[in-house]
Amino acid sequence: MTHVLIVGAGVAGPVLSMALERVGIESSVFERDPAGAEQRGSWLSFQANGMDALRAIDAAGPVEKLGYPNDAISFVNGKGRLLGRMPTAARRPDGQESLVMPRAALYAALGELARERGARVTYGKQLVGATSVGGGVRARFADGTTATGDLLVGCDGIHSPVRTIIDPRATRPRYVPVLNVGGYIPDFTVEVPPKEFRMQFGTRCFFAWMPTPDGGTVWFANPPMAREPERGVLSGKSDAEWRRWLHELMSGDVGPAHEIIDAAPGPLLGWATYDMPVVEHWHNNRNMIIIGDAAHATAPSAGQGASMALEDAVVLAKCLRDCPDVPAAFSTFEALRRERVEKIVKHGHRSSNSKAAGPVVRVVRDLMLPIMFGRAAKDDGDSMMWLQGHHIDFDEPVTPLAR
Repeated sequence: MTHVLIVGAGVAGPVLSMALERVGIESSVFERDPAGAEQRGSWLSFQANGMDALRAIDAAGPVEKLGYPNDAISFVNGKGRLLGRMPTAARRPDGQESLVMPRAALYAALGELARERGARVTYGKQLVGATSVGGGVRARFADGTTATGDLLVGCDGIHSPVRTIIDPRATRPRYVPVLNVGGYIPDFTVEVPPKEFRMQFGTRCFFAWMPTPDGGTVWFANPPMAREPERGVLSGKSDAEWRRWLHELMSGDVGPAHEIIDAAPGPLLGWATYDMPVVEHWHNNRNMIIIGDAAHATAPSAGQGASMALEDAVVLAKCLRDCPDVPAAFSTFEALRRERVEKIVKHGHRSSNSKAAGPVVRVVRDLMLPIMFGRAAKDDGDSMMWLQGHHIDFDEPVTPLAR
């Protein structure tokens, strides 16, 4: 094997390219969007296990300089009553904290580092098909060009074309009944302890805010929407319509939401959220495989999408290094990853549904959450070690799955 075609230059693609380079495998990365395209999603939670995956291939340096540390999350209800407080991450032996950072900055940092290490990234390449040819695979792009390699890896997100090529009947993304809107407000302060994200289960909308060391505020809201919006509905909303709707949703709730809505730089833009139920086929046993969101996207509430994708990229490179052939590498990769990522997807789905609770569920939730958060505070985050405490040793050999 000499060359891998990587579809997608978001998070997993550049890191996979760097990980493959470390094991002596060449790659080419193809990205649908033009270079420098604006990244929807504005800000994300980058958890400690994602940084661990980057450290495994000596790629954490640029990312460690991004964003702001987030040490704790506190929860209040619509009346402002504190429901509980818990650590953002398990107390890892290496002391790594979670970070809140701009999505675009993460993409840019990983892409730049990958190019510095020799990655060949081509933008404006929308994949439209892929077929096996001889002992390899040929990818076809919308502009009429093709590329041939030994393997094709889909790092192409939740609406992955590679997933559909592998299995035309593959599971479709599942709509999560809340939207996302948010961003960063410079020179705007909120009364929350440093490194703490305050999250409010509002009467009609979930709303969150966090102070930043430079005197600004990161915020987001999850307006509920029971049915998946049709194409163009959200993008057709004006800035004024978004602000008016958010004000209506937060009406009567205690807290700085209204001031945040007014102060947020425009234009406000919202987007629908999705996750992936179980995807049966991650690969075709020969020359195509999907990783990251293409295989197991989790709802944003889990804060694990980027970190899971990075874990995938590093583990796949290890499997290709240590297994005797490609089918064994693919099977071993799936055996190492499937149980963990599907557990995280379930965790995220439960969290998202709690944000869209009705009046009866809200009462039960407000009674139960203080108990749950009290337990979490007592164990100092240890109960979440399975999630954020995950560690990858790049030098440790992978044991191929017996066939």
